[in-house]
Amino acid sequence: MYNQKVMDHFKNPRNVGALENADGIGINGGIDCGDLLKVYIKVEHDMIEEIKFQIAGCPAAIATSSIMTELTKGKTIKEILMLKDDDIVEALGGLPEEKVHCSNLGLGALRKALEDYANKKVKEVV
Repeated sequence: MYNQKVMDHFKNPRNVGALENADGIGINGGIDCGDLLKVYIKVEHDMIEEIKFQIAGCPAAIATSSIMTELTKGKTIKEILMLKDDDIVEALGGLPEEKVHCSNLGLGALRKALEDYANKKVKEVV
């Protein structure tokens, strides 16, 4: 059902855990889909310096979250905002059609973390 790369990211997810004093935190998912993801980011010079995640979900949700962290770490916020769900699926070498929706979980949580970061930066200025 899943290719070797998906299984590798499921069995050995990268960047798992929480970040103390994260610059931004985003949560995506819920009861309706059964997957819940929390993303923590550290931002330095408009670039993701560190990213971690915690998840309760299926193998596809875990794998897509793991690859999302690899695709975004070291990238600028502008580069990240240009990423699409299809980029996640492509980086994993594909997903079964019924699991493609899992690809939006990671980017959704990451965008919420970036929004949290931006809100905190505005409050610092005010």
